[in-house]
Amino acid sequence: LSKGKMAFLNTTESSSHYDNLETMSIGEILSGINQEDISVPQAVQKSLAQIEALVEAGERTLKNGGRVFYMGAGTSGRLGILDASECPPTFGVTPDLIIGLIAGGDKAIRSAVEFAEDSTTQGWKDLEAFGVSNKDMVIGIAASGRTPYVIGALKEANANGLVTGCVVCNSNSPVATEAQIKVEVIVGPEFVTGSTRMKSGTAQKLVLNMFSTAVMIRLGRVKGNKMVD
Repeated sequence: LSKGKMAFLNTTESSSHYDNLETMSIGEILSGINQEDISVPQAVQKSLAQIEALVEAGERTLKNGGRVFYMGAGTSGRLGILDASECPPTFGVTPDLIIGLIAGGDKAIRSAVEFAEDSTTQGWKDLEAFGVSNKDMVIGIAASGRTPYVIGALKEANANGLVTGCVVCNSNSPVATEAQIKVEVIVGPEFVTGSTRMKSGTAQKLVLNMFSTAVMIRLGRVKGNKMVD
């Protein structure tokens, strides 16, 4: 390790706290999943300062006429698309302010596209299709923090003067290394080992809820406690 560089801790892939899941009753399975889920908001709470920095950057970007792009593969990509697609009906904004991109394109929303996440160049190509400029912001979403599609996009975004951020669930990951603004929500091992659609996905959803809601409130899309449009 180079001086000052922290070790990448891949806890999302670590062995579950539970074993012999197939021998459990339904009640035991549900109780175990629920027990793990309870820890997720507490993990998010530890990252509030990081999320605040991401929101500040998002607010600046949109106020200055830029756009925010979420980028991810698999579950992470789908969660970005979900959050982006809910902003227009919720806050009355146009769909070109917050945009979700998934490795493999829109068909990957419903069906896994094999090897799509392994390309280090496709992420930037997907951004270029939107005519990105240094007014825009890119947020990479990756549970493991090592998705090549996201890493490549963040590298090129940095080189082209865009603001970059990330939402990951491991410490000191390759994705976080490329992001200017890091949100690291460390949820630990999944109930089913490596199944990051579970706690990691829940953590990412909570962070994206916070990000888009806080940004839209700051942009005046909420009055009192009600949506404006």
